[in-house]
Amino acid sequence: MTQIHKRFTDSQVKDLISRYLRKEIGRRYVQEILGIKRRRFFVLLKKYKNNPETFSIKYPRESPTRKISGDIEKNILKQLSMDKKLINDKETSLTSYNYSYVRDRLKDDYKQIVSVPTIIDRAKRNGYYLPRKLKKRSHDREVLTNYTGELIQHDSSQHKWSPYVTEKWYLITSLDDFSRYIFYAVLVKKETSWAHIQALEHIILKYGLPFSFYTDSHSIFRFVQGRDSFWRTHYKITDEADTQWKQILIECNIKPVYALSPQAKGKIERPYRWIQDRLIRTCARENVTDIKPAQIILNSLIEKYNYQWVHSTTREIPYIRLKRALKENQSMFREFKIPAPFVSTKDIFCLRVKRSIDAYRKVSLNNLKFKVNAMPSQPVVLRIYPLNKSVSEVRFWCNDKLIDVQRAKNSDLRIPCF
Repeated sequence: MTQIHKRFTDSQVKDLISRYLRKEIGRRYVQEILGIKRRRFFVLLKKYKNNPETFSIKYPRESPTRKISGDIEKNILKQLSMDKKLINDKETSLTSYNYSYVRDRLKDDYKQIVSVPTIIDRAKRNGYYLPRKLKKRSHDREVLTNYTGELIQHDSSQHKWSPYVTEKWYLITSLDDFSRYIFYAVLVKKETSWAHIQALEHIILKYGLPFSFYTDSHSIFRFVQGRDSFWRTHYKITDEADTQWKQILIECNIKPVYALSPQAKGKIERPYRWIQDRLIRTCARENVTDIKPAQIILNSLIEKYNYQWVHSTTREIPYIRLKRALKENQSMFREFKIPAPFVSTKDIFCLRVKRSIDAYRKVSLNNLKFKVNAMPSQPVVLRIYPLNKSVSEVRFWCNDKLIDVQRAKNSDLRIPCF
């Protein structure tokens, strides 16, 4: 409720108090009209009794309203000006100002403490204000899981993350639905099956096996009849052709779940927007021209998101919510063990290619031939694990046995999943 002097005049309050003193109306009635508590009523009553002629509910400020310094004002406008350039740049995805980000930059860069309302006030005065479009609150803000590890949201987003680069990079992210904790966030120049498999490897080896992974229907995650017909034999239909990603989930006994619309991915899209917004603004201010410094900035943002930011839906810091769930055994994560007959994690988190051994006991892959010690005509699975950008380890499995391990250049393997 607004202050009493903004709702009533001196004469109106004096009239009510004088009528109370004449016992024409009761105290509670006066309190209810003025919207004040019992203590405030008696303060006004005493003030009126002391001097009815000079009684006033207005009070002069003992000190002038605090003003921000010229340096702070200058820095506010400087930050807002930078944001305006990004908003006007059609190649960036920013469409609005972020006054909370400006506040944080002033605090981190200049050790200046300024409130968001003050920044908004200066923005309106100087033409750096865009009214926000009101959006209907959708159902996907709810937490639909009861356990951490019950559902891991996984996706990628392509943007021009800095105005000083010409190419767009992909941000690959994995988020726990229950805690909203981000397990994985990496920028890559090219989106491939292997880039997403690395996210799987990181999460499973560090946290364990989740119950399910939730993705969209991108061809990396799911085969869809018609759309992906170039890669299939004609008798296979949707979900009968397993992608590299899905084969790993099957071997690890993890349930794949697919979003049927972009709106269904709301939980991971919201953190994306938070990260995306701040990553672009920070890369612009740091003059980022390469993906490595952009990744360093991203790591810092993820640290802040996971360990400092209170999530708007759960009303908790993601790490605190995750830690409590693990402590109270409110988790569906399972211990990862290499499934038989495999002998290494490289046999699980890898790219798979099926071939047959020819009469010369060789296996061919894109004109690259490998000599193996096995009987001709036997089916063999090449489990390919990239060691770095140049070389991969090729592990040959035949009849559930590891028969050979060789190395090959990625350029010679020529697998599109790289």
